[in-house]
Amino acid sequence: MEVPGPDSVLGDFEDASLRHFGVESRFFRRGDRYLVETEGPGGERGEFEVRYTFGFEPLQQYLVELEGGRLQALPFAWDSRPAEIGGQRWFHLYPDERIAPDDSLYWTGRYQSWNAMCAACHSTGLHKGYDADTDSYQTVFEELDVACESCHGPGSGHVAAARAARTGGSKSTSARTGLGVDLGSDAATEIESCAPCHSRRHRITLEAAVPRPLLDHYVPATLRPGLYHPDGQIQDEVYVYGSFLQSRMFAAGVRCSDCHEPHGLGLRAEGDALCTRCHSESPDARFPGLAAKHYDTPEHHFHPVDSEGARCVSCHMPARTYMVVDPRRDHGLRIPRPDLAAKLGTPDVCSDCHRDREPGWAAGIVRERLGERASTPHWSETVARARDGDEAVLAELTALVSDLTLPSIVRATGLELLPPVDPQTVAALTAAAGDRDPQVRLAAVAALEGLSAEARAAAVAPLLGDPIRAVRIEAARVLSSVPPDTLQPAARRAFDAALLEFETAQMAQGDLPSAHLNLGVVHANRRRHALAERAYRTALRLDPGFLPASANLSVLYNELGRNEDAERVLRDALARSPDEGELHYSLGLLLAEQQRLEASLEHLTRATELLPERARTRYNQGLALQQLGRLAEAEAALVRARSLAPGEPGILHALAIAASQQQAWERARDYTRELIELAPEASGPRELMQRIEAELSAPAGSPLGR
Repeated sequence: MEVPGPDSVLGDFEDASLRHFGVESRFFRRGDRYLVETEGPGGERGEFEVRYTFGFEPLQQYLVELEGGRLQALPFAWDSRPAEIGGQRWFHLYPDERIAPDDSLYWTGRYQSWNAMCAACHSTGLHKGYDADTDSYQTVFEELDVACESCHGPGSGHVAAARAARTGGSKSTSARTGLGVDLGSDAATEIESCAPCHSRRHRITLEAAVPRPLLDHYVPATLRPGLYHPDGQIQDEVYVYGSFLQSRMFAAGVRCSDCHEPHGLGLRAEGDALCTRCHSESPDARFPGLAAKHYDTPEHHFHPVDSEGARCVSCHMPARTYMVVDPRRDHGLRIPRPDLAAKLGTPDVCSDCHRDREPGWAAGIVRERLGERASTPHWSETVARARDGDEAVLAELTALVSDLTLPSIVRATGLELLPPVDPQTVAALTAAAGDRDPQVRLAAVAALEGLSAEARAAAVAPLLGDPIRAVRIEAARVLSSVPPDTLQPAARRAFDAALLEFETAQMAQGDLPSAHLNLGVVHANRRRHALAERAYRTALRLDPGFLPASANLSVLYNELGRNEDAERVLRDALARSPDEGELHYSLGLLLAEQQRLEASLEHLTRATELLPERARTRYNQGLALQQLGRLAEAEAALVRARSLAPGEPGILHALAIAASQQQAWERARDYTRELIELAPEASGPRELMQRIEAELSAPAGSPLGR
C-alpha cells in the first residue's frame, strides 16, 4: 500500500478510459489528486478519489473511501507488466461478467472492502475498529505496509535487547534479539508465522496473531471442492500454505526461507539453480532423505536439456492465473501424475504444454519410462470418489483418515468427507479426535456432530479443554445442541468457557454475515430463540442476499409456529435469487406442511429442475403428487428419486404405497421385497408385504381381488 503520488501510481490517469459491459470508466487527475469516474453505490455514476495504491506487480489496484470509513477496491486494475506481453493497460477484474449493483460481489459491497478482506495482511499493527451498531469502521494501523512487527512481533523487546547489549547484558540468541518470535528456531514456527497471510483461512481472534500456534488465531481451509482439485492441486486462490502442507518438502522440514528471501521478497537463486541447491549430487545435509544425483538430465525430466519442459517448476510447480494477469505457482511440489488426470479430470502439467494430446497419451509415456512406479495408488482417488458420493468408498476413506503417513491436511479433508453415523467410522473419528495435529482434531470434532447426543458428549467433551483454541470452540459448537444434563459438571464448566470463546471468536469477523450465521446456529441449538433471530437478521442486514441466513431464519420461524414469517423470509430471498434451488425446496416443504399442495408442488418441481441430482427433491415432489391423487406422476418422480439414491428405504416405501394405490400389486411387491432386503429387521415392510400378497392371492372379483 502506498499514498498516491507520481512515484507510487503506475496506472494511466491522463484521461484514460475503460468500457466494460456498457459502463464507461474514466481515469484522470485534478491537480495532485487521482480520480475515477464510474458506476458507484446503487449504480449511480460518480467521481471517486484514490486514497491508496494497492500492489505493484503484475497489477496495481486502487482504493477509494466510501461512507462508514470503508476503503473499497475498485473493480478494475492496472496491468503493470511490460507492454510487449500485453501489459500497460486498464482491465476489469471480472472481464467476462457484469456484477450488478445489488450483487454481493459488487465493488462497493463488504466483500470488496479493504477493512474486512485485505487490511490484516497488507498493513502492520492493524486495529479494524468495526462498530457493529453502525456497521462502520474507524480503522487505524501502525504502519501503512507490511513491516518488521508483522512477522517478528512487537519491537519494544528488540529495542530493550539492543540497549541491554550496550551495557554488557545477556548474549543468548533470544535475549540478544528480543524478538517476540524467533523465526530461526524451527521450521514449524517459521511456516506458521507466514501462514496467516499465505493461506485460505478465517480469523478467530482479534489478538495479535504473530505467536504460534496458528490455530489459536486462524482456521485454515482443508482441500475442499472449489478451493482444491481432488488431488490437492490449487483451484481457487488459496495462497500456497495448504498446498505446501501436502508436499514431501514440508514433511522433510523445508521452510519458506529455504527458497524465499523474506526481506528482499526475491528467491534465493534464479531458475533451476534454486532447486539444485538441495537436489543435486551433493544434497543439503539437513535433508538426509534426498537422493544424491544429477537431476537436469532427460532421464529425469524426459525433455531436451535447457528446454521449457526441462525446468523444475514446469512439472513440479505448475502455475494458475488469478486476477486475470497474476500467475501463481502450486506449492504442492508434486510428481506429475497424468494417469490420475485421465481418471479424475484434474489438471495435468503434461497436457498443459502438449495441448494437442490427451492425458492418456502422457500417462502412457510415463508408464513406458517408469513402469509400475508411474501408477502407484494415490489418496486423490479416494477423495474424488468420496466427493462424488460413492458409498462403496467408505472403507478406503476410513483407512485414509487413519493413515499417519499422509499429510495432516489430507487426513482432515478425509474426515470432512466421512459419514459420521456409520459404525465403521466411529472408531476412526474417535482416534482422530486425539490426533497430534490440531487440524485433524478440529476436523474430527466437526465430523462427530452426527453422533447421538450421548455418544457425542462422550467423544467431544474431552476436547473442550484442548490446548488449541480452534479445537475448543469447535467442540463447543458441536456440543451446543446436546442437552446440558448430558454433560458432567466439570465438562459443563469447560463447555461454558469454550462457548464464550466461540462467541468471541465470531466477533473477530463481526463485519461479515457468516459470523452472525454461526452465532445464530448455536443460539438456536441452545433454544435461545430471540438471540438466534437477532443473529440471523443481523446477517441479512449485512448482506440481504446471504442465503444460509434466510434458510435458517425460516426454519427457526417454522419451529416457533410463525409460518407466515417463515414464508415471507423465503419469498424475499427468492425475489433476490429466483434460481436458487434450495430456496424453492425449502418453500415447497413449508407449503406442503400447511397442506397448500398445489403451491408446494410448483416450488418442489422447480427445485427438481434446479437440483437435478438431489434425490430428496424428487422424493418430496413425488409425495406432493401422491397427496394430490396424481399417482402415476408420483410413481414416476419416485422412480427418478430411487435412481439417484438406490439404497434409500423411504423412497422404496413411498414407491410401494404409490403402486398399491394404483392396484399395481406386482410392482408394489417388487418394491416391498427390496425394502425388506434393505431393512430386514423392520416390521412395517413385512406387514405391507402381507397385505400385498393377500391382494395378489385373492380371487378375481372379491373385495381383495385384483
